[in-house]
Amino acid sequence: MSRSSPLYHQLLSLLSQDSTYRDFRQIKALAWMINALICSSKINLSEWESYVISRANQAQSIERRWQRFVHNSRIKVKSLYVPLVMAAISNWSGQRLYLALDTTVLWNRYCMIHLSVICGGRAIPFLWKVMEHKSSTVAFKEYKTMLKFSRRLLRKYPDEMLLADRGFANHQLMNWLTTSQWHYCLRLPCDVTIQGARRHPIELKYLYPPKSEAILYHNVGLWLDGECRSNFVLANVKGTKEPWAVITDEDPTLQALWQ
Repeated sequence: MSRSSPLYHQLLSLLSQDSTYRDFRQIKALAWMINALICSSKINLSEWESYVISRANQAQSIERRWQRFVHNSRIKVKSLYVPLVMAAISNWSGQRLYLALDTTVLWNRYCMIHLSVICGGRAIPFLWKVMEHKSSTVAFKEYKTMLKFSRRLLRKYPDEMLLADRGFANHQLMNWLTTSQWHYCLRLPCDVTIQGARRHPIELKYLYPPKSEAILYHNVGLWLDGECRSNFVLANVKGTKEPWAVITDEDPTLQALWQ
């Protein structure tokens, strides 16, 4: 218990400084929850009791406190969380900000779309949306609002690059990125039709290079209409299950693969 108390006070100070809240008791409850989560390394609420200082005599009383917090409709998660992320990256305006767009499917019923900030090789959640959807592939309209909100929050950052996997490569996202002046590196699925790499349109899978080689293309048209144009990098890397195909608005180099 003595080891968890200093951590709690540090968390309380951090949350009080950067988060917005209606009732200070909400911040105290959240600080204890984070403290218990870190100390126990478990997400089971019943495992958190021994890491919380409370006047409650029964474990159920502490658990009910967490349940009240989770189901409190007055608590706006993004109002508490987003300011913390903005504070953490407040000194990053002089360097490139990498954002990753991805999805996670839960119990084959819900799909979480999350936009994350890349820091130290890890994706720190920034904005998210949960919807009832069985597939990890989602339409642009489902995450357009999230992108627009992130652009407004990050308007002071002049150099952003969006990273996303194959399920996000589409006309609408490409047009939005061009209008927003965000840089991008997006993976493409192997069945995408490419215009300009050969004399006639060709599917991407027929352009893959041999093992340990890469091919760089400038200003090729994407999909059957070829309206969206981009540079892209093809690479067949040893040790990977399949070749990589990455489109980018920047010069096509091996740097695109690293990003």
